Amino acid sequence: MTGFMEKNGLLVGLYILGAVTLWIVLMIVLPQLFMLDFSFRYNLPPAEIGGPKDVYTLSNYKYLIYGSAGSAADYNWIDLSVFLQTIIAAVFVTLIDLALCYPIAYYLAHTAKGATGRLLILSLIIPYWVNEILRAFAFRIIFGASGVINNFLVYLGLIDQPIDFIREDVALYTGLSYAYILLMIFPIYNAVESLDRNQVEAARDMGSGWLRIHWRIVIPFAKPGIASGCTMVFMLTAGALAAPQILGGPSSLWFTQLIVQWFNTGGNWPRGSAYAIALLIACVAFVLFMMRVFKIRVGEIGR
Repeated sequence: MTGFMEKNGLLVGLYILGAVTLWIVLMIVLPQLFMLDFSFRYNLPPAEIGGPKDVYTLSNYKYLIYGSAGSAADYNWIDLSVFLQTIIAAVFVTLIDLALCYPIAYYLAHTAKGATGRLLILSLIIPYWVNEILRAFAFRIIFGASGVINNFLVYLGLIDQPIDFIREDVALYTGLSYAYILLMIFPIYNAVESLDRNQVEAARDMGSGWLRIHWRIVIPFAKPGIASGCTMVFMLTAGALAAPQILGGPSSLWFTQLIVQWFNTGGNWPRGSAYAIALLIACVAFVLFMMRVFKIRVGEIGR
């Protein structure tokens, strides 16, 4: 802390610490605490809130597991399956982005130089000037039954009938992978850029192939950046709403859609809060578990 103050000056240091603390408390901690408290409440009319019936309960969490039956005799398989499918889909999208972005990040960090590197970075950033909703609808048009891809495949004679990419969730996974691709590229780019190229050259001189160089040198060095990118992509994908609603097929219900239904259509804010807290805990637990598996500390991600 002393070094931070000396580097930035007392006034600037206090301002940065105060702004960050205010942001964390007001925008993250307090809303989550209010939602956590709300998740343990009954769904009461406004007149009864604060009265004798306004007590804590686990009924909202029990509903997620057991449904209206309220016992182990009948699990809430619909909501639980949507919950599990959302987590699995988020992992799948994260792996897709990692496979796509790692080569790009390495190329930007160690190969592309000067105007070429700047042009590539601008090419990645400029498409995100378009609103997320517009991008999602653009993907729906591209992957639609009469969209660009189907028309092109029919024109080439590769298919006789249009493929329903929406129902098969191809459009959904493509849209989600594209939506958060920058959050995977730049953390890996920042990590790989600081890698001493002499290590790579030494490994090549000793006869190591590119796969072995990346597996033994580059990837271990870039683990913090990979972990940071995977964490952000996984969390945002699991909590996505716009893309699943626009690009999802009839059978691709996202857990966030269930949360919104409880808040809006169902009018049950305590149950919606319980569902949201359950998703948050599951995502954080999964990320911490994977960090432990790959032996990555939280402090390394913030480097």
